[in-house]
Amino acid sequence: QVQLVESGGGSVQPGGSLRLSCAASGFSLSSYYMSWIRRAPGKGLDWVSYIDSRGETIQYADSVKVRFTISRDNAKNILYLQMLSLKPEDTAVYYCARGRVVPSNLNHPNILKGQGTQVTVSS
Repeated sequence: QVQLVESGGGSVQPGGSLRLSCAASGFSLSSYYMSWIRRAPGKGLDWVSYIDSRGETIQYADSVKVRFTISRDNAKNILYLQMLSLKPEDTAVYYCARGRVVPSNLNHPNILKGQGTQVTVSS
């Protein structure tokens, strides 16, 4: 069964850090660009980052640049998102998605994504 399962979310104080993981099954991660997207409470999907199949091409949304790092372990079939210096505005459900997701296509219904993991940043 082709699926993505995110984990690693939680509640942290501003300035804290979290590392999200996304385990892929039913397909080889090494064949795909992978992306992270998020949905803040009451808002639409927001693109966070993408990484190419080899980890050589990486892009971030301006809002997370420098603070977040996307990476992948193709041997383990896992995608990661290291988040540092978290802010309250980072509060959202974070989803990993298969493919090169960008703002112009992130609402496409055929994009494979997981069930999401909740990140809450609050003092």
